[in-house]
Amino acid sequence: MLIQVNTDSETRGTEALTLTVQALIEDKFARFADRITRVEVHLNDENSAAKGGGIDKRCMIEVRLAGRDPMSATDRGASHDQALRGAITKMQSKLDAVIGKLGRA
Repeated sequence: MLIQVNTDSETRGTEALTLTVQALIEDKFARFADRITRVEVHLNDENSAAKGGGIDKRCMIEVRLAGRDPMSATDRGASHDQALRGAITKMQSKLDAVIGKLGRA
């Protein structure tokens, strides 16, 4: 499972951030790892650091399952961690549904 982390110009894409996101994705998607070929994580600050405040951090996760079209989940939060965890939870639900249907087919 290849994991790619992307950030916008308002979000510092440090090596520590990338490693933290990769470790969390590997942990949370471990049971799907044999079916996932690629995960892309996009972290954005929608209001920019100058404006601040509110629920302005966004995380979009795109997952590619072998032989299937990509699917995505998005969440927003007060921090990137909150948005990331919300998007992961949404994606886990989608993966459960899709892989469950594949198992019954």
